[in-house]
Amino acid sequence: MIITPLKEAFETLYRSKIDYSDIYFESSSSHSCSFEDGVIEETSSSLREGVGARIFFDDLTSFSHTPGVTIKDGLDALQKAAQNMGIRFTLPSPEEEYEKRVIEQSSLLKPENPDFFHDIDQKIRGKSALVTQVSMNYSFSKRQIAIVTEGGILQKEERWYTSFSVEVVVEKNEQIQTGYESAAQATPTLEFWQQNDPYILSQRALDEALLMLDAPDCPAGTMPVLLSGEAGGTLVHEACGHSLEADIIQKDYSVFRGKIGEYVASPLVTMVDDGTIIGLFGSYSVDDEGVPSQRTVLIDKGILKMYLTDKLSALKENLPLTGNGRRSSYRQPPIPRMSNTFIVAGESNFEEMLQKINYGLYVKKMGGGEVNPTSGDFVFQVNEGYLIKSGQILHPVKGALLTGNGPEALMDIIAVGNNLHFLPGTCGKAGQAVPVTDGQPSLLIKKLTVGGNTTNHDAL
Repeated sequence: MIITPLKEAFETLYRSKIDYSDIYFESSSSHSCSFEDGVIEETSSSLREGVGARIFFDDLTSFSHTPGVTIKDGLDALQKAAQNMGIRFTLPSPEEEYEKRVIEQSSLLKPENPDFFHDIDQKIRGKSALVTQVSMNYSFSKRQIAIVTEGGILQKEERWYTSFSVEVVVEKNEQIQTGYESAAQATPTLEFWQQNDPYILSQRALDEALLMLDAPDCPAGTMPVLLSGEAGGTLVHEACGHSLEADIIQKDYSVFRGKIGEYVASPLVTMVDDGTIIGLFGSYSVDDEGVPSQRTVLIDKGILKMYLTDKLSALKENLPLTGNGRRSSYRQPPIPRMSNTFIVAGESNFEEMLQKINYGLYVKKMGGGEVNPTSGDFVFQVNEGYLIKSGQILHPVKGALLTGNGPEALMDIIAVGNNLHFLPGTCGKAGQAVPVTDGQPSLLIKKLTVGGNTTNHDAL
């Protein structure tokens, strides 16, 4: 579909020798509710509509946004972006088309405050007198987007997102532990609830909290670490993924700059970003620049092959487009972002990997942490970990921290499991939050520094 007034506007701009321009329209509706200790704490519904326009010219970028999604709104945003760069720009005709909407208006989503909230709260508390708090969050949204580029060509997409999370806090002898579970998909609510049982997720959160409550402190030392698939790809996303985004590369903030064609990981490691996997939280058919999503091999058998690009970074670095130009709303310009990023499954089974460890740590669930993208150094919390001895999982341990370096950890992977697991999340960067999925199979890392509250010199 071609929108004639916008086509004429772009023709005017390109006569000024600009490098690129586009217009992004958005109409979104969302609803969320939170539940804590027997009552619904907060519920909200919202609508958001607007348009953002940008222009590339030499090394300059101009971006402007305004509420509304009519053709006139798009022209106004484009005119302002042009004026910011000193480009003379007059609105094209025919004006009778100006008030036409580029995308349909989103209706306010019907509030859904699930009746199972109270039931789950009562059942979880009934299973253990140690439970002091049960919290749940539920949200869903519908986003309609349209991108108009050179020639007035229009591309549209409708995106649904649904998520649920539960946190259970237990206390015993002044010791407090928290269990957390979540699920999120790029699907409408009905499909989401058909595939995710909130009762099962809540039970897992309770089990995790109770398990870690009586766990001894984790021993400290340098030792082999076995990351489960459920560790969620934190290493992939935080310690490696962001450093492969092309804007980070351009700013010389990344340890992977200039290393395409070189070994940056173990030959056992193939890392992929794939926005085409239906239902995963980071999936979409086209990115926020109208580029089709695709499967991008970032690392192939240890060799760095590609960075993740948007149109600006691809233009500056003469790189292919990978369909990773993403934004959180019409108010922000797109930047390179991951979609669904994961290490491809290998051939080792879990028991084989365990047998390789004389003394080490099994990480079932990872927590938060910090990463320096320039050096690759990281520190991650372990939410659920277990001590391994003589190829056997002994018992849970608490208070573990993993300290290391992303590229070194990739090089030190000595086994890759056949059990790929995905974990959804929301990724923040440059003030923008977008839905993503991280994934990995079980990974055996030869050595990492494990921080804990005791020291054991038997660690290998």
